[in-house]
Amino acid sequence: MATVVAEMSMSLDGFIASPLGEVDELFGWYGNGPVEVPTVNEHLTFRVSEASAGHLRPAFSGAVGALLTGRRNFDQSQGWGGTHPVGAPVFVVSHSIPEGWPRADSTTTFYDDALRALEAAKRAAGDRIVAVSTPTLTRQYLDAGELDAIVVSLVPVLLGAGIPFFSGLSKTPVRLEDPLVVEGTGVTHLTYRVRK
Repeated sequence: MATVVAEMSMSLDGFIASPLGEVDELFGWYGNGPVEVPTVNEHLTFRVSEASAGHLRPAFSGAVGALLTGRRNFDQSQGWGGTHPVGAPVFVVSHSIPEGWPRADSTTTFYDDALRALEAAKRAAGDRIVAVSTPTLTRQYLDAGELDAIVVSLVPVLLGAGIPFFSGLSKTPVRLEDPLVVEGTGVTHLTYRVRK
């Protein structure tokens, strides 16, 4: 059975992007080290610390069986050229489908319902990870009791304002297990199991 995991880089004050959706301050750790972590995209290789490489490698080596995201992330990344760097099918939750999609050369599909998208992603992932890469879907899946783990790549920066990772939860408190901690360079990776 698939494991549903939300993972995002986050500032110390809880934001996953600036108010305009910019992530430069949060993504610097993807290029601040000597260890290469290749992706399925031959033009995208991360260069991180040894600790962060150990954290990243499973995702880019087949552990992720499906990825769930929203339309804003999809548009900002220009649909990853049709193939996400983890190499897994992408399920985009959106009330509209962008022009030119779906495409025959891509495993990207679109759903207007977050729970239907999750069920399809679980089927595609099998016993691998369903990665959730948007705060809106993270909150919806937490509220629905569907999230198994949360991974926060905590970056030592205070943004002051921006897009929060966890605001607006309707079913609180959400209790988590003690974290697995990986200390990288310019980032600390915290993996929390969600108590069910």
